[in-house]
Amino acid sequence: MKIIISNTSNLAIYEQIVRQIKDAVIAGDLREGEPLPSIRSLARDLQISVITTKRAYEELEQEGLIYPVAGKGFYVSRQNTSMLKEKRIQMLEEELGKLAVEWKKAGLSREDMMDYIEVLFEEL
Repeated sequence: MKIIISNTSNLAIYEQIVRQIKDAVIAGDLREGEPLPSIRSLARDLQISVITTKRAYEELEQEGLIYPVAGKGFYVSRQNTSMLKEKRIQMLEEELGKLAVEWKKAGLSREDMMDYIEVLFEEL
């Protein structure tokens, strides 16, 4: 599992970890029963605080995405991936709405925005 932390992101580090693990579950990169790196191991690999990693895992556990096994670590729970995907789409819709407002404030048209989005997708 590869997690990339961005120092320029508006999201806190623990939120970046949570989001990337959720995305990996939705994409099928992390499957039910698959072990996650230990809290200490992930903190060391990302060069972040153990407390930050622990907070991310606690949030994922509260959401039912992972579960602990005493003495063994954390594992991916069985997921309703369609529900996770729906939540992710809802969040993206909100972000896109905010972006559209800013785009309009800048005096740019809907067509300009659509053209730009198409260019971005082609670059992916």
